[in-house]
Amino acid sequence: MTKAKLIKLIIASVLAIAALFVPYEALGFVGDHALNPLEIRVIAIFVMAALFWILQPFPIWSTSMFVIVLMILTLSNSALIPFRVEGVEPLKFKDIMATFANPIIMLFLGGFFLASAACKYNMDKNLARVLLKPFGKDPKWVLLGLMIITAVFSMFMSNTATAAMMLAILGPVLKLFDENDRGKAAFALAIPLGANIGGMGTPIGTPPNAIALGALQSSGFNISFGQWMEFGVPYVIVMMILAWFLLLKLYPIKMKEMNLDIEGAEGFDKSPRAIIVYITFAVCVILWVTGSKVHGLNDNVIAMIPMAVFALTGVINKKDLNEMSWDVLWLVAGGFALGLGLQQTGLAKDLINAIPFNTWSPVVLMVGCGFICLFMANFMSHTSTASLLVPIFIVVAVSCKENLAPLGGVTSLMVAVAFASSLGMCLPISTPPNALAHATGYTDTRGMAITGIVMGIGGLVLSWIMMFGLSKVNFFEDPAEATAPAAAVAAPAPAAPVYAKPAEVAAPAETIAEPAADSAAVAIPADSAAKVVVDSTAK
Repeated sequence: MTKAKLIKLIIASVLAIAALFVPYEALGFVGDHALNPLEIRVIAIFVMAALFWILQPFPIWSTSMFVIVLMILTLSNSALIPFRVEGVEPLKFKDIMATFANPIIMLFLGGFFLASAACKYNMDKNLARVLLKPFGKDPKWVLLGLMIITAVFSMFMSNTATAAMMLAILGPVLKLFDENDRGKAAFALAIPLGANIGGMGTPIGTPPNAIALGALQSSGFNISFGQWMEFGVPYVIVMMILAWFLLLKLYPIKMKEMNLDIEGAEGFDKSPRAIIVYITFAVCVILWVTGSKVHGLNDNVIAMIPMAVFALTGVINKKDLNEMSWDVLWLVAGGFALGLGLQQTGLAKDLINAIPFNTWSPVVLMVGCGFICLFMANFMSHTSTASLLVPIFIVVAVSCKENLAPLGGVTSLMVAVAFASSLGMCLPISTPPNALAHATGYTDTRGMAITGIVMGIGGLVLSWIMMFGLSKVNFFEDPAEATAPAAAVAAPAPAAPVYAKPAEVAAPAETIAEPAADSAAVAIPADSAAKVVVDSTAK
């Protein structure tokens, strides 16, 4: 270990240990909201993990592995005896271990199978040539084209599935860059940015949208699919332009002309195994786009189809399997475990309930709720964040309805909350598309953090401006009377189910607020789509 990494390790460790001794009672965590020893340990692990992921004294995947082991040793029903606490129910060690087999992990693995097969039979190179050709040869416009294609797909299918598909197409494009051309990072980051931003354009594009819409409808407010797109699509367009300029500024592209006549892309392979790849790829995309209400298959289940097909037909062999990015799966599993700890110990609920929302002014409420969502969405699944906060914020919003009227009322607050829940993308573990992009090796944590912070804060400000503007033209018509669902007050939001298709997540707020029978499933970082976590998961 180098001296610099040792210093980073010491700093992170000292701050994590210090978190164990903070006087939380003095910060307002008293009475029903007093933190128990397990919750305090989760805070310490959270601080340690965040700093390790940012400072990187160790590879980020090894931090995730350490988080899982540390949680089992100190928080579970199989913890070391000195760490067991009487009267406090521990986490189940099986639930923590199950993060390695989270359905989102299967979605990732299915994406790896598709990408590996596409690369092996040059499908990725040929698709890149066909889809990007209309955008010319200027790398700047090709970059914009890549973001647009990704965003459009993400409006109707899982963020994670979209990112996995587009990164398979992107592979041969990245190989066109010189070794020292920073433009490679811009192209790699364009995929998660396009996937995360694009999903906000429709109610089904990402689970936070569907969750917020369900809570609004259960409280007597309504936004149609078309109405959402009337403000969602323009928002996505502006955000895409901002992201495009930001990437060009942070990662100047030295290449003057991008020749998409890529080697190996002279024409689609017509061998039997290549045809199997084409058909399987097309079937997966169609199933992802049409959604479970049409065919009944969850996004994560769809991702397992290529795993079985390619293994049985020999499209993917043992060598191909060994070359897949297994470290990314461990990285994501650590994010799931952290989300599990935040929610099942009750820490997330206590942190939110300790905040006196009713005493805030409308502007402070809008800004405060936005930043709370943004912060949590960077460390938890976008779906999990929305599932946790929306049932609480809908109650707060309805109770403050009159005060919120100048800013667009209850609807504007909940739409802003939904958008904020999708803007967390500053770390590889923030959302599955980020993790997939990080797996390419062309992005770094620092660059991703800068991009994510700028886009997150910029997206929040833009959403507030948009909501204020819409309120001035009475775009949102609030019902004469609306009451928050009682169930939302009665119980905290459960850990979000592993990214199910957005339409499945759009349950009434009282349903969302009801504790899940099986809390083992945790949402996170994907996109990501049905983002797990994934925001299909992974949205």
